[in-house]
Amino acid sequence: MSEEKTFSQDELNSIVQERLERAEKKFEERFSGYMSAEEVDKLKADYDKQISDLNDSMSAQSEKYADFETQLAERDAKIKAFETNSIKNRIAHEIGLNYEAVGYLQGETEEEIKKSAEGLKSLVGQSFVPPLANPEVDADEDSKVLAAKKMLREMKGE
Repeated sequence: MSEEKTFSQDELNSIVQERLERAEKKFEERFSGYMSAEEVDKLKADYDKQISDLNDSMSAQSEKYADFETQLAERDAKIKAFETNSIKNRIAHEIGLNYEAVGYLQGETEEEIKKSAEGLKSLVGQSFVPPLANPEVDADEDSKVLAAKKMLREMKGE
């Protein structure tokens, strides 16, 4: 028969304590790379604060640039209009149309504008030559001096 071993309470407590320590050590080794629930809660609170701050920043930026697309579209339209007008002026000058006729030219591309200008010229039938500068007239001279010169020329019979 087997003999039953009897232990005193102190011996039993030390055996249980030793086994608990081994189990705790095993548990700590197994879960050593993991975070505790408190650490997870703290980390989550930090991430929630960062997300909130970034959302606030993003909404402020979106308000700042809300009408950016419309402004960009307006500027693109203005640039296109300036480019088209520049092409129309150049073609009107090349073909010999009056600068007032530029408003009647139609088309978006250079070829379309050129066809429109040639058609308008054939309808109007005249070409425009820009006036030459008068070498006798200085920009600084006033109207009294010009009138006096004209009167002297008329008296000479020129």
